[in-house]
Amino acid sequence: MKQLLYLFLLFPLLSISAQEGDQGLSKSIVQDSIKIVDDAYREDQFYVSVTYNLLENKPDGVSQNGFSSGFHFGFIRDMPINAQRNVALGLGLGLSTNSYNQTLLISNSTSGYEYTVLDDVTYSKNKFTTYLVEFPVEFRWRTSTAKDYDFWRIYSGVKLGYVFYNTSKFRGSPNDISLSNISDINKLQVGLTLSAGYSNVNFHLYYALNDIFDKSAKLSSTGETVAMNTIKIGLLFYIL
Repeated sequence: MKQLLYLFLLFPLLSISAQEGDQGLSKSIVQDSIKIVDDAYREDQFYVSVTYNLLENKPDGVSQNGFSSGFHFGFIRDMPINAQRNVALGLGLGLSTNSYNQTLLISNSTSGYEYTVLDDVTYSKNKFTTYLVEFPVEFRWRTSTAKDYDFWRIYSGVKLGYVFYNTSKFRGSPNDISLSNISDINKLQVGLTLSAGYSNVNFHLYYALNDIFDKSAKLSSTGETVAMNTIKIGLLFYIL
């Protein structure tokens, strides 16, 4: 009987002690979880983008027609540089394909590539396309927190691109022309980038700092340098 009485008196004390232990453990787990999130969270590490590609500094008589599109995707390593983790650097790797529908015909002859302006010629397609491996470098500012997935961002930077393959296709009269790996296209493409927006939708701008074609590419009729650089405008989506 006395043993039961002792157990009855000790049970509340044991319960209180157990509750305090559980609360302390829960508090410790929560604190550790918050600490882990605060110390390790990163943002916007995958990206997908669709752009409209404009050609600048076109030779006389050359114009764009149809829709010139670009598709871009890749991975960026997000590296916060402040305690709040809302300022960061980004280093990435991606792939990009860009088409340009325009009136500059690229053909091949024994003396090299020839560039002529399509005039009074019947055709259904004339475009060149570049395929690149890209290396984006970004300086990132955002209003994010460890638990806030909808936030404002402004990311600016530079993107280095290596053209590993290119094509040119003409479908028309008097005969179709298909070319690949045109040596006059610059392998290295460099441009400035800007991405800004809220949540998942972001405006994206790319401004090329160098020409698509090197200085050896000239119009057959006038000798004017083809050169041309590109501006890409579109939407970009970042994914954690």
